[in-house]
Amino acid sequence: MTPTAWPRVILEDDEVVGFVMANWDPENEIPEFRGGIWRLNVADEAKGRGVGRFAVEQVVHEARRRGYSQITVLWDPAEDGPEGFYLKAGFEKTGELFGETVGTLAL
Repeated sequence: MTPTAWPRVILEDDEVVGFVMANWDPENEIPEFRGGIWRLNVADEAKGRGVGRFAVEQVVHEARRRGYSQITVLWDPAEDGPEGFYLKAGFEKTGELFGETVGTLAL
């Protein structure tokens, strides 16, 4: 595992309903990889129940604790991708990297 990775499982009662992997690497040569969400998955049966928003809030909390002023996320710009979720969560489209959309959330 990458030493800068921050993996977290999201539980609802005793059931795993999601997973979030953030990255904290403030010296990374690629600014979009210095701090933010690498992966966010929510179980199909848990979608629409606030699990994704909770995951983003926890990453934001950790980013603030570490002194970050923003976090980033990359997503597939496909029509059925997560763009709507990330925009609703407060991310703004700020570019493109490796064919994916870059979203930035100011803290």
